[in-house]
Amino acid sequence: MIPLFKVAMSESAPAAVAEVVGSGQIGQGAKVAEFERALGERIGNPRVATVNSGTSGLHLALHMVAASGDDEGEVLSTPLTMEATNWTILANRLRIKWVDVDPATLNVDLDDLARKISPRTRAIVVVHFAGYPVDLGRLAKILDEAEATFGFRPVVIEDCAHAWGATYQGGRMGTHGNVAVYSFQAIKHLTTADGGALVLPDDELHERATLLRWFGISRGADRLRNPPDVAEWGYKFHMTDINAAMGLANLDWSEEVVARHRANAAHYDRELAGVPGLELTERAADRESSFWIYPVKVEDRAGFMKRMDEAQIMVSNVHERNDTHTCVRRYATLLPGLDRVAERVVCLPVGWWVTEEQRAHIVETVRRGW
Repeated sequence: MIPLFKVAMSESAPAAVAEVVGSGQIGQGAKVAEFERALGERIGNPRVATVNSGTSGLHLALHMVAASGDDEGEVLSTPLTMEATNWTILANRLRIKWVDVDPATLNVDLDDLARKISPRTRAIVVVHFAGYPVDLGRLAKILDEAEATFGFRPVVIEDCAHAWGATYQGGRMGTHGNVAVYSFQAIKHLTTADGGALVLPDDELHERATLLRWFGISRGADRLRNPPDVAEWGYKFHMTDINAAMGLANLDWSEEVVARHRANAAHYDRELAGVPGLELTERAADRESSFWIYPVKVEDRAGFMKRMDEAQIMVSNVHERNDTHTCVRRYATLLPGLDRVAERVVCLPVGWWVTEEQRAHIVETVRRGW
């Protein structure tokens, strides 16, 4: 079976982790600081605060920019994502306002988003689905219009869980003036076993994030001799040196990982264009996907998946639409774009482990039909 996901672990990672484990200093320390500096250099923004998961990063970001102490604040978000994206909204006692999905990109429909901004909007969460960036330039213009209309500019949180290495107009995610949250979970392009990072647009938010990820207490304070005052309570969301050592060891390798994903995706783009019953997603010249997954839209998804399984090719839709869960039923709304694609999306193996022979087998199988 050709797998849909595998862990991308460099050869040097086990020794790097073992060194930290043997050092006796395994909590948040020098390796975390080194990893944050390396991430900042790679991304192009030094304001990086690592955390113990991408979910914690989203939770902390929403706490900082959207939590208001009442139950009326709304966060605009996409229902086509891992549930973790939206459950962090609920965890902050905020209301979800679903934004429809653009069938061409599987990202949020920006026209629908523009219509749904209101005085109750506390923040906007966008997901770069499969690693394909949202049109951030268009989004910025929508925010300009909202500011002119309502007198405030909603903060955008970019969920970059799929998007390590992706670029928009030449810049990586985290360099476009928004809060960006990466995931370094086990099967991401860059893994720390589990972990994540917030990339912040200004020094104030960066300082708050570094404090709030560890109870609101400064790690540099002498807590025994001179206990610091906690001005704002926080969480236990910090990363450990064990995870950071793994991330440092995998950082250079992650660039090769992304390159291989892109090469496989380019092959599929060429070879699968025009296959009856199958539609590719959008490719725009001003952005470059990281292709964490390779989604296509097919007719008769059940038949397609059965045919792939018979050919020993693992496929999946990966994420279910979030808006049909019982716990968010009260936020239900009409989402015609999502309705058109929700039962058609399926993802093909595109990762660094897919060989040229396996890639050819996948293409041939799809072309034969289902």
